[in-house]
Amino acid sequence: MTPISPLEQHAGVLRSRMGGAFVGERAVFRGRDLHADLADMDWLALYVFGITGQRYTPAQLKVLHAIWVYTSYPDARIWNNRVAALAGSARSSGNLGVAAALAVSEAEIYGRGIDIRAATFIQRAARVRAAGGSLDDCIRDELKQHRAIAGYGRPIAAGDERIAPMTRLLEREGLADGEHLTTARAVEQQLQAGRWRLKMNYAAMAAALTADMGFTPRQHYQFTFPAFLAGMQPCYIEASEQPAGTLLPLACDHVRYEGPAARAWPGGQQAQSPAAS
Repeated sequence: MTPISPLEQHAGVLRSRMGGAFVGERAVFRGRDLHADLADMDWLALYVFGITGQRYTPAQLKVLHAIWVYTSYPDARIWNNRVAALAGSARSSGNLGVAAALAVSEAEIYGRGIDIRAATFIQRAARVRAAGGSLDDCIRDELKQHRAIAGYGRPIAAGDERIAPMTRLLEREGLADGEHLTTARAVEQQLQAGRWRLKMNYAAMAAALTADMGFTPRQHYQFTFPAFLAGMQPCYIEASEQPAGTLLPLACDHVRYEGPAARAWPGGQQAQSPAAS
């Protein structure tokens, strides 16, 4: 008998263990009736339930909320917020502008691209510590492979202003001593004691906090996706309220132009270089 191909197995039907919409009747979300079983659920609680299939305590949800809140900067100079603001300045739609801003939030160095690496490293380091292994060797292996440790150091500042308020919240909620957060701090101490002099930044702290709640690195990445979102809407709105095209204009004489010089064209008129036009 000829084996059935994966495409043939899925032709004409969509199978899902996550849920479905029974239009006019009900909606199912991970096996629960959305409008009955989950009707009173906090939106973030629903979001992480969709990612992990797990429920979280009120204290854990406060921390998860704070991870997002403390990263909501309405500053159009920040690379992804600038996309939202430029969309407003260009009179693009709000949804399109913010969707584009979220897309560029995948940036490897500053954005979501670093999250899986940070979570993977913290979870590996925690396993090494639990097994009695050398944290120093773990750090050196990571540096050898990536030349940096995701979640440590910051290109634009020595410290991270989000660490202190998050630490205060964790202490109030009794979540300051999780295994992965303790490991993240131990890594920082090791880096400070050695020649690297790197401090923990928010990416490592957030990765440690979700790991202490049982998130995998991939789940952590999916959770952090909207972390910048609340700061993007104000940037779009403010730019859209200003005259079109006036967001961060750059004068031509501020451009270091090294192309062809001004030259004469047939007809006797002298053409200017692109930088002068």
